[in-house]
Amino acid sequence: MVSKAVVSDIRDRLKTRGLRITPQRFAVYGNLLDRTDHPTVDQILEAINEELPIASKASVYTALTVLREVGLVREVLLDEGVTRYDANVQPHHHFVCADCGAIVDLPWNLLGDRLDLSQIPPSLDVTSYELTVRGRCGGCE
Repeated sequence: MVSKAVVSDIRDRLKTRGLRITPQRFAVYGNLLDRTDHPTVDQILEAINEELPIASKASVYTALTVLREVGLVREVLLDEGVTRYDANVQPHHHFVCADCGAIVDLPWNLLGDRLDLSQIPPSLDVTSYELTVRGRCGGCE
């Protein structure tokens, strides 16, 4: 269930950009807020239509695009050809289990100041980075 503060925030962000407020956008965002598994479009569609069929695949894509544009959702590309979505838009890294596919958010400061970006060629302007750590989760070891 999306809190009143979140409802107010999404309304403000959409109105500020001149975008419509739709039940599908609220349903998609609410679903993402309740999850930590970084779902695909199909997984989001299935989950929001379980209770009340209100969305099509196209409306989920549209909602995700709009939510991404206003900074409420981000795309996560962990595997080739698979786009996942996350309502945690704060900088963070990911751990992906090689066996079960579980995805776990890792704190941004996990590496502290140990990551040396000084060796990146000066012709490349680094504006951000994100690491994907792969291995086996505790349940698969």
